[in-house]
Amino acid sequence: MLSDQPLVAFVATADSARARAFYETTLGLTLIEDAPHTLVFDANATRLRVAKVGAVTPATHTVLGWQVSDIVAQVQDLAGRGVVFERFPGIKQDVLGIWTTDDGDRVAWFKDPDGNVLSVTELAP
Repeated sequence: MLSDQPLVAFVATADSARARAFYETTLGLTLIEDAPHTLVFDANATRLRVAKVGAVTPATHTVLGWQVSDIVAQVQDLAGRGVVFERFPGIKQDVLGIWTTDDGDRVAWFKDPDGNVLSVTELAP
């Protein structure tokens, strides 16, 4: 069964230098390997493989997300590093771009340089 095996996450990039700078410097992930076809990062013991491809057609939904303990602090830190948070019509978001779900979880979305939608989430207590 896969339930007891480590998860590997994937996302694609058409510009590996820009992706490397974003994931390594902006997000603070540790680069494990820069191979001919992929960048590999340590995302808190989860391997994130950023596949080097010719072109990226980003999904319109979230493809990667992080659970955080203080979403306001995380959003402010990322914004200070140049991350722009997304706003979506029909979703009531606060001044920082954070949406609160009906059950109290809080979510904010941003994009990587290839347009992949990423998120940070603080779960309700």
